[in-house]
Amino acid sequence: MNAEYEVRYAVGQREVKAYDTEALRREFLVEHCLQADKIYWVYSHYERFMVGGAVPTTAPLKLDTIDPLKSPQFLARRELGIINVGGAGQVKVGQTTYQLDREEALYVGQTTEDVSFSSTDAHNPARFYLNSTPAHHAYPHTKIGKTDAKVLHMGTQESCNVRDINQLMINSVVKTCQLQMGLTRLSPGSVWNTMPAHQHDRRNEVYFYFDIPEHQAVCHFMGEPQETRHIWVKNENAVISPPWSIHSGVGTASYAFIWGMAGENLDYDDMDKYQADQLR
Repeated sequence: MNAEYEVRYAVGQREVKAYDTEALRREFLVEHCLQADKIYWVYSHYERFMVGGAVPTTAPLKLDTIDPLKSPQFLARRELGIINVGGAGQVKVGQTTYQLDREEALYVGQTTEDVSFSSTDAHNPARFYLNSTPAHHAYPHTKIGKTDAKVLHMGTQESCNVRDINQLMINSVVKTCQLQMGLTRLSPGSVWNTMPAHQHDRRNEVYFYFDIPEHQAVCHFMGEPQETRHIWVKNENAVISPPWSIHSGVGTASYAFIWGMAGENLDYDDMDKYQADQLR
């Protein structure tokens, strides 16, 4: 077995008010998503959302089940979203192999087929970022290339948040049970993401930050709108955002991030927005 995992239990907003920096980071920050020659998972009790990564180099990595799933196959009762943020690679599902170049995605529906990950070049390996959620139906496996995404052009230069939101796994692009994923890239000189900040009480969300330049960082804001907290994140870190929390961030340089959501509602625009002057 080449998988490692940890379990994170859900905590409420009242408990988080008493957390110091280390406690916040321990509960919500995922620092080691992408590790060479390993599949790594954090199993969160928010919506049973799983976040992790796979970085194959010289040999393929097989997607094995883990004990918390209590299932002989990883995807017997789950669906999987994959976005490659590294070199070219392949994902094999059963007898079908999908080629994934950088920033291409693959949705894998509920299945008992074997899944494995490999890289075209061990010296420039694929870096597969992974999200997984419970599933009630077996929707078709679907590759989503760059030209398949629905792209929203958002923000203004004056507010330092010009960005392209690439909706890769939403209802208008691919059928899923509850998982939604996308990739947002900020333009040079823009640093703010997700403004106005918002909550969506019926969905959990996870942000994965990448392409943060060396010696730079992103400050991720979370918490209730009137009781905010922050976590400083480095390149290829993820932050788990509970349904009761806002999620927004600002970098010391431009960057990109992948968002993943799960819950009872697939309406992308189901959110409660808070303007900057409403936050505390």
